[in-house]
Amino acid sequence: MAKAYERIADDLRQRIRAGEWSPGERLPAETKLVEEFRKSLPTLRQALGVLQAEGLIEKQHGRGNVVRKTRRMVTRTNERHQWEKDRARDPLEERRRTGATEHDTGLTVSDLVFSAEYGESEADEELAELFGVPVGTRMLERVYRTRYREEDAPFNVSRSWLVYETAAANPDLLDQNKEPWPGGTQNQLLTVGIELDRVIERVTARPPTIEETEELGLTAGVAVMVLRKTSIDTGGRVVEVAEVTLPGDRTVLEFTTPLARW
Repeated sequence: MAKAYERIADDLRQRIRAGEWSPGERLPAETKLVEEFRKSLPTLRQALGVLQAEGLIEKQHGRGNVVRKTRRMVTRTNERHQWEKDRARDPLEERRRTGATEHDTGLTVSDLVFSAEYGESEADEELAELFGVPVGTRMLERVYRTRYREEDAPFNVSRSWLVYETAAANPDLLDQNKEPWPGGTQNQLLTVGIELDRVIERVTARPPTIEETEELGLTAGVAVMVLRKTSIDTGGRVVEVAEVTLPGDRTVLEFTTPLARW
């Protein structure tokens, strides 16, 4: 049997989805909702907490509970890597027309605001083991953020590592002002003679840090997915490692696995 707060949450959820309150519109004051449902304020707030965790409403300072505007969803499939590889050797103008984020969101280049930050770091034990290099090896560390122009928060935060010596074979790869790079990382690697053979992705989930909650615009109760991407070249060498932090309320991970026929 459903608990009182679950019944209240279900009632409000259905009314929001039916359009009784539009995105950006305030719900009735909590005191009025207490009177309507004839339950205690703690019970009502528990119900509202459920809707906040689902991303349907948010609590705004000075306004109360507000129906949350739907954020642009991102569908990330395992087929995207072949799509990126297929276009890595396309002419420059063709590569400029669209990138991975546009592919995942259905948006255009003009819809997006992109930022890249480059820096140097040293390989810790984990990165050293992944790349097969000594601890302390000089690394090129890159952080990417892309957001929809009509929204404040990025779709994700991506942190990527390359062995500095590998990237330095093409000085343009050391310049963050060259971003966004037409054709993405696979084209960048192509410029230094690297072809990818496979990409391994491992996905875990956890509660966000305070900084992630603020940067990704998360509501209370929303988890993040952390995707570790390891790119391996045709010689079996790890050439790039990336860690992508994805907000759980706007990301769909879709995997298609071709099966051999009997």
